[in-house]
Amino acid sequence: MDITGKKVAFLGDSITAGVGASAYEHCYVGRFEKAYPQTEIRNYGVSGSRIARQSVIDPNNGHDRDFNMRVAEMEEGADLVVIFGGTNDFGHGDAPFGQFGDKGVYTFYGAVYSLYESLLNKYPEAQFVVITPLHRYRAAEHTVSIQGATLEQYVQAIRKTAELFSFPVLDLYATSGINPRFEVIRERMMPDGLHPNDCGYQRLFERIDNFIKNNI
Repeated sequence: MDITGKKVAFLGDSITAGVGASAYEHCYVGRFEKAYPQTEIRNYGVSGSRIARQSVIDPNNGHDRDFNMRVAEMEEGADLVVIFGGTNDFGHGDAPFGQFGDKGVYTFYGAVYSLYESLLNKYPEAQFVVITPLHRYRAAEHTVSIQGATLEQYVQAIRKTAELFSFPVLDLYATSGINPRFEVIRERMMPDGLHPNDCGYQRLFERIDNFIKNNI
């Protein structure tokens, strides 16, 4: 898909917001804006936000405004919607993991289903790209979330639900080349073990841009 002149919405968390970049223009969405000046890029990244609804929320706290809550706030009309989340559900979410077939926002599986359904209803003519979470430095040592699921299980839930909706999946967990468990990668691309730096964001931009060009 050539996104030149299109309307593209990026829905995500701190990585979409650009945390870790030296300046916004160096995060992956900022690089899209620079590479495609004739494209209307909308960044709906909120640091710390999760896909699933939490047991207690503060609506005035940005990171408690989960992805499902924010769909209604997204502008009408989009040619492409990119969905990139799930790492915070693993890292500090208290919603039950759930199982395939769940609906509703109070389990992770159900919230992913609800998110895709809401976006599809809002943008029925749009193309969609789902992006899986990246590896995290501490995910090996702290192998399960509060709800007892591994990061890989969260990735699998995203993949499996996207397949149900026939949404293309860019599996960065498997193919980004960024795994901060390896010191050389952590130092060069993800110093805090979670957020890419400028070099890491360049890698993300290249992977995402190439996927959109060749798979959508």
